[in-house]
Amino acid sequence: MVILGIDPGFAIVGFGVIRSENGRQALLQCGAVTTPAGLPLPTRLRQIADDMETLMLQFKPDAMAVEELFFNNNVTTGIGVAQARGVILVAAERFGVPIYEYSPSEVKLAVVGYGKAEKRQVMDMTKRLLSLKAVPKPDDAADAVAIALCHARTYTSRLPGLEAARPGSGRYKVRQD
Repeated sequence: MVILGIDPGFAIVGFGVIRSENGRQALLQCGAVTTPAGLPLPTRLRQIADDMETLMLQFKPDAMAVEELFFNNNVTTGIGVAQARGVILVAAERFGVPIYEYSPSEVKLAVVGYGKAEKRQVMDMTKRLLSLKAVPKPDDAADAVAIALCHARTYTSRLPGLEAARPGSGRYKVRQD
């Protein structure tokens, strides 16, 4: 299974692509989509959409794992991130890629084993689990790889025969074999 992990943003969108087979994961590629600050938001959103399409075509992911949006103090930034996240979700939907959403604490729990782990602990475990020489850079890419790992490590625990868009979402589909 090829998993595209996404750390959404509108200035920087982190991405990480991993292959998960037989309980083992390997990093295929990671990086960041960046948009220049001086561009109007619609132009930045289109660039994100175009780059997401390129990633979909290049890696043909079986699943996309995206970090859920949460607001700290800056609502204005959160609105831009929410719009970028919407563009990212539409790109996956257009390519028929199932979308799975995870909260930061779910990512920390799946990767480190502790839902309140510090960022550096998540990065260190990401490096260890994928047998990497260094933590992926930039930080947004490292976060995206951790999100993809979260999906790889939690997807196998889902009920057999059920395809879930998100546990508890009510959007379960029974597979017809």
